[in-house]
Amino acid sequence: MQFAEMDFEAITNYSKLHAKPPGVFLQYGTAGFRTKAENLDHTMFCMGLLAVLRSKQTKATIGVMVTASHNPEEDNGVKLIDPLGEMLAPTWEDHATRLVNAEERELQHVLTDICKKEDVTLQQEAFIVIGRDTRPSSKKLSQSVTDGISVLGGQYHDYGLVTTPQLHYMVRCRNTDGIYGTATVQGYYEKLSNAFVELTKETNHQSRSRTALKIDCANGIGALKLKEMEPYLPKYFVMHRYNVGSKGKLNHLCGADFVKVHQKFPVGLEMKPGERCCSFDGDADRIVYFCEDAAECLCLLDGDKIATLISTFLKELLDKAGQTLTLAVIQTAYANGSSTRYLKETVKVPVHCVKTGVKHLHHKAQEFDIGVYFEANGHGTVVFSKAAEEKIRNQAKEEKDPQKREAAKMLENTIDLINQAVGDAISDMLVVEAILALKDFTIQEWDALYVDLPNRQLKVKVADRRVIDTTDAERRAVTPPGLQERIDRLTKQFQLARAFVRPSGTEDVVRVYAEANTQENADRLAHEVSLAVYHLAGGVGEPPTTEVR
Repeated sequence: MQFAEMDFEAITNYSKLHAKPPGVFLQYGTAGFRTKAENLDHTMFCMGLLAVLRSKQTKATIGVMVTASHNPEEDNGVKLIDPLGEMLAPTWEDHATRLVNAEERELQHVLTDICKKEDVTLQQEAFIVIGRDTRPSSKKLSQSVTDGISVLGGQYHDYGLVTTPQLHYMVRCRNTDGIYGTATVQGYYEKLSNAFVELTKETNHQSRSRTALKIDCANGIGALKLKEMEPYLPKYFVMHRYNVGSKGKLNHLCGADFVKVHQKFPVGLEMKPGERCCSFDGDADRIVYFCEDAAECLCLLDGDKIATLISTFLKELLDKAGQTLTLAVIQTAYANGSSTRYLKETVKVPVHCVKTGVKHLHHKAQEFDIGVYFEANGHGTVVFSKAAEEKIRNQAKEEKDPQKREAAKMLENTIDLINQAVGDAISDMLVVEAILALKDFTIQEWDALYVDLPNRQLKVKVADRRVIDTTDAERRAVTPPGLQERIDRLTKQFQLARAFVRPSGTEDVVRVYAEANTQENADRLAHEVSLAVYHLAGGVGEPPTTEVR
């Protein structure tokens, strides 16, 4: 390995053009780096450098996505995408944090150290694909990424404006020799729309479930890409886009995160009771559904409801096809207790709980032939093992029994409709729409599969979030002493109750979740648990009040 091949003089000169802002420390997490856009120029340059090293090490195409997802418009961020469209490997997250926070004089040492630790062959060619969202700052920041790529001699293709899941799709296509699909935006539209048409062609296009879908696009990239995709979709699928970016600000009072967290309708969308609506987030990797009930209140169908609908559908098809593949649903502690009970007792699908964070869900889902995972916030997908995919595709071709063959074909089309690389609002929307059409379900009938337990989430400011340590997929607190015992005593006072606490990954707050048989009891339990956290885990400021909203 010859380090002379890295032109450190050129790297230093370029680095001066993308100077590190003083006093800014950034940590690479599940969402990559995120902060105010004006502080990210240096970070983007460094991520260009790191993407080249990762590409050389894996001998594969790596993705760089410039986005801050559901954050406010003035923020931005960046994340690297690994060869199969998955999230960056944890050891490289550490390299990213170290590189971005290194002072200019340390840059050479850090880059050399990464190459040594990861056995990077510098003679190996590197190829990077870049994408960005619609934020005003994204174009300039993506140019900082290309500076980092170019100075290390990497080649790149800039896809420009794409959704985050589309870039994940491109990376996977390029590293599977086109087996997963064609690595263009058109290829993405064609793959998904063809699968959607095949899956829904036998449905009754005039049925009750075939009313138009209203889509809140969060004033983000999803609006642009849905408009581009519309000509590829069948005429019987009618969608109306709202919050398309012509007036409102990105993610402001709209989008999946706003609807889920605030339990409110997005602005800019007129609706009548019973109409079927969904919200994307700013980079279109999350989706939640909702409608207005008879009392003109929000009826939310979040990631738990989506996971339940999809896994029920897959279980029915596997049974019809006579397949004995393992199917499991992966959840976090935030999943509503009713969804867990319904899946286990009614659908009879195994449910596994993991720590919060998409990478934990995705990793666990890969242990099964078919793994369905969704966070309650609407981020999720389905992953199929290579063996499961082969079995299903072979049966669709060779099965003699017509009913079994038809079920296998539907499973095959479902595989092609799902973006297995990552949660994808467009793909997930089409999967949900296909299932509703095939089952002839209205949104109310889907919602009625089970009734969510009332719940409440609160935050408690603490001096140091590290005093909270958890176990059992974050469902039980190990430290500080006495806290879990207190939570257990409080929970026993309410019916169908459950509560847990976990430290935030980004700020000195402790997150509290509680659910119970009534909203009043869920609110009371959340408040009592937050008081316990305040007193036992070093709360700062005023103690939590009973005002929960």
